[in-house]
Amino acid sequence: MFDLSNAPTPPLARKSTSRESHHGYTRTDEYGWMRVDNWMEVMADPSLLDPSVKAHLDAENDYTKAVLSPTADLQERLFAEIKGRIKEDDASTPSKDGAFAYYVRYRIGGQYAIVCRKDRDDTTDDSEQILFDGDAEAEGHDYFRLAATSVSDDHRMMAWAVDTKGSEFFTIRVRDLATGAETDDLIERSAAAIAWAPDGQSFFYSWQDDNHRPCRIYQHFLGRPQSLDALIYEEMDPGFFASVGSTLDDRFLVITANDHQTSETWIADFTQPAFELKCVAPREVGHEYDLERAGEGWFIRTNQNGAVDFQIMRADLGQEERAHWQPWQEHVPGRLIKGMDGYKDFFTLIQSENALPSIVIHNLRDGTSHTIAFDEQAYALGITGSEEWDTSETRFSYESPTTPGQVFDYNMTTRERALIKTQEIPSGHSVEDYVVRRIMAPSHDGAQVPVTVMHHRDTPLDGTAPLYLYAYGSYGMSMPASFSIKRLSLADRGMITATAHIRGGADMGYGWYLDGKMERKTNTFHDFIAARDALVERGWVDGARVGAEGGSAGGMLMGAIANMAPEKFASIIGAVPFVDVLATMLDETLPLTPPEWPEWGNPLAHKEAYERLAGYSPIDNVEAKAYPAILATGGLTDPRVTYWEPAKWVATLRERRTDDGLTLLHMNMGAGHGGASGRFDSLREDAREWAFMLWVLGITE
Repeated sequence: MFDLSNAPTPPLARKSTSRESHHGYTRTDEYGWMRVDNWMEVMADPSLLDPSVKAHLDAENDYTKAVLSPTADLQERLFAEIKGRIKEDDASTPSKDGAFAYYVRYRIGGQYAIVCRKDRDDTTDDSEQILFDGDAEAEGHDYFRLAATSVSDDHRMMAWAVDTKGSEFFTIRVRDLATGAETDDLIERSAAAIAWAPDGQSFFYSWQDDNHRPCRIYQHFLGRPQSLDALIYEEMDPGFFASVGSTLDDRFLVITANDHQTSETWIADFTQPAFELKCVAPREVGHEYDLERAGEGWFIRTNQNGAVDFQIMRADLGQEERAHWQPWQEHVPGRLIKGMDGYKDFFTLIQSENALPSIVIHNLRDGTSHTIAFDEQAYALGITGSEEWDTSETRFSYESPTTPGQVFDYNMTTRERALIKTQEIPSGHSVEDYVVRRIMAPSHDGAQVPVTVMHHRDTPLDGTAPLYLYAYGSYGMSMPASFSIKRLSLADRGMITATAHIRGGADMGYGWYLDGKMERKTNTFHDFIAARDALVERGWVDGARVGAEGGSAGGMLMGAIANMAPEKFASIIGAVPFVDVLATMLDETLPLTPPEWPEWGNPLAHKEAYERLAGYSPIDNVEAKAYPAILATGGLTDPRVTYWEPAKWVATLRERRTDDGLTLLHMNMGAGHGGASGRFDSLREDAREWAFMLWVLGITE
């Protein structure tokens, strides 16, 4: 067990009590001073952070480093192990588009992607052209994130969006691909959504306001300053975010506006003499839809008329409005239609049922359809599709907790699949060394929660093994049963690793999501605890050595289960945790607050929402009792979960907990929500978190 006898004294956050009242309740905040008034400016320039706040965060980092110093060797071993599973000079499979094939690759020792293209039929790399060298572009930046590259339809120009602060305010530049030279075009405050006009003389992009909300779509003409860009669309509702794209056949511009329960789509036909936006279906609260060009018309994924798991409608070109939609694939409860791709002669769907995905191919020429089949108990699928409209080939990825990622080209006519890439593990990996299982855990109300379990074949299921349990459980995001090079380091040390597919996600259909939000949010927390209990009660794991992890909204889950059942977890990692839920939902100036109200409720407007959030908001429910060892992480320039949330949580825990357990905070002072940007720098953060958990669980070798 970890020893704190020689640990330094933890930082003591000063108190400065503030109060605010809503609906007859008064809420006290002793650490609200950590939220500086100029926090938006700090995201753009961290040096503007108030010196007293910076001093406190620095002290927290120093304390965490000192406490974890006994794990320094373990951290290095973990880092070396995980890095050793990465093929350093890896490359993606080239994707054909016009006369070229586009791909990304890495150099040995390189941290960032190199974007390349070569002649379409070049099976070597003799014709390679480097379009963007991430390692070179990142020089001089502590943080560097290439968020998007978009090549014009004539393949002459490339727009690229980059963030060098972690704040997710992106700058767009344009590169002439014939010369490699940058043009004078410069777009600031983009949200990184880019769509070229077919003539290659202009592109459309999303722009973010002072509250970090993408609310406008502009058209930028090459060679003109940003101040002359044409405003195409403006979203006036602060709860809706706007984005832009184009159809695969390059005929239509598509603008979407949505919050967490309602969507609206506008299209414009580039072939028409006048550029004119047309609304497909005006927004109605609770109606979510999106559309895809395929065959001779449109396919619409919609939840109208009670189709909770979505149905597919069809519409002809020129008759896209909702009144013209015709049924095409009926709603099947529990079978969630997650996404779709459209081509000239084919239409593909990715669906999920019983927490397992499938791909369905529809041949629009002859009206036939088929499903691509797989055999493992648990696995993850993804469709990368094609960059070309007139094609009979699509591309998909497959992996499982024991099977490294595979990429297949699939002929939609002949139904033949060709394995074109398998994730290489340089340090070695044998699928036979590991076992993957799927169990069902009964929750507090009888709901059966799927749990994907992976462990080394030699690990005894006799109640002696420690457990690592992960979940997310919000926004309808499903947790795939994917391959993780990081979790192998846990399995190789005798840990059982598991992912709980809890309510709040859509693993068991959209109803699974609805049953874990708003007034039913606490089901999410109960499901996670039930997953832990099921593994303990089966006699597989040691109930005294359970480590839990969740990030962002999954970090809120960590805060909730720490309050609800602290005795059931030995260690908890809350990565960029959304733990100050009530205060954040009361602050409508924060970037995500109005768009988040449909997910959590609006405590400003509704007393019942205030009471509900106050009942489980992690910071507001920390009590005087023993807690697990907790490591919280944050990013100073994070616009999604602001830095003060984990900082306030740690200060509150440290003040109120009655035991001598660990309460640690690591704040990345030069990054945002995703942590360090370099692919190897991020592994050091992973190694620190893993080492913390293993140390707490008594595993040091």
